[in-house]
Amino acid sequence: MAPLIASSTREEREAYVNERYRCIADCDQCGLCKIFHGHSPEHALQPYVDGEQELATVLMSYRGR
Repeated sequence: MAPLIASSTREEREAYVNERYRCIADCDQCGLCKIFHGHSPEHALQPYVDGEQELATVLMSYRGR
């Protein structure tokens, strides 16, 4: 489960994103760039890491595109 903004540090959220959404450099197997419409997970999830929006909100914005 992703750390909530209210109870985590920026470093904890960044570590979670880097661990959970790690690029494996094989787009046919991974597909993260496709999910995030050509953006790296680090770029796409920056509002969560910065504490601006919860992870679920950021992910839903990509789902609706």
